[in-house]
Amino acid sequence: MLRFGAVSYLNTKPLVETLDQRLSDWGTLRLDLPSRLAADLAGGELDIALIPSVEYFRNQSRYQIVSDAAIACRGPVWSVRLLSRVPISDIQTLALDEGSRTSAAMSQVLLSEMHHIRPETVPFPIGSDASDVDADAVLMIGDRAMHPPRETYREIWDLGDRWVRWTELPFVFAMWVARRDVCTNPDQLKRIEETLSASRDDGMQCLEKIAIREAASQGLTNEDLHRYFAENLHFYLGPGERSGLKLFREKATAIGLAPPPPAVSGNNA
Repeated sequence: MLRFGAVSYLNTKPLVETLDQRLSDWGTLRLDLPSRLAADLAGGELDIALIPSVEYFRNQSRYQIVSDAAIACRGPVWSVRLLSRVPISDIQTLALDEGSRTSAAMSQVLLSEMHHIRPETVPFPIGSDASDVDADAVLMIGDRAMHPPRETYREIWDLGDRWVRWTELPFVFAMWVARRDVCTNPDQLKRIEETLSASRDDGMQCLEKIAIREAASQGLTNEDLHRYFAENLHFYLGPGERSGLKLFREKATAIGLAPPPPAVSGNNA
């Protein structure tokens, strides 16, 4: 039985809608936090996992992308925002949401590239309120970013929108990867690829149903959540997404937030 792991966040729902059923006789699925999934994949406790792109960069010599299903955006993403109390170019301290290392790196890449600044970073703990954080700007992800802040900010960036405008490329937040030892059997690899893509396709066919089921617990309307799935997120890892992933790797490496890519052959971004 292969061991699959996926992020237990709202944006993952369309990718795993039918995955449990599709794995019924040959795999198991566990939902968990990104940091735990990354640690368990690296430690051999999982075989395949949907992990943040930065975590893939850190272990790329040991990992292989195994599906064209992913969590990406091609414009405003809504659930990843930078909120600044000062003009962007004046930011000296940046509070980073502890829920995502990828969005943290993305925000710092954009500030470095667009405004040539490298603010001091401080933690923005999960469960805390932005008004309690002493920093010029705050990175918010997930439901915290999707609800209007009570505080007034000088500038608010949707980081998906900023990335796409700056690079003219999509941004990839997470993708399915496996340890390379899991990918040695071509038939098994093909089954993994087809199953993950089919589960994504199933989810795309029932976005409205997922939105109705999940909206109330997120404090969102059915319509808003359906729009988030259908318009703000993109669930396909195509050539444009791979180009965006490669550029993100290069820029994150340039400012010390990711290691250089390894010199290996195979199916790598």
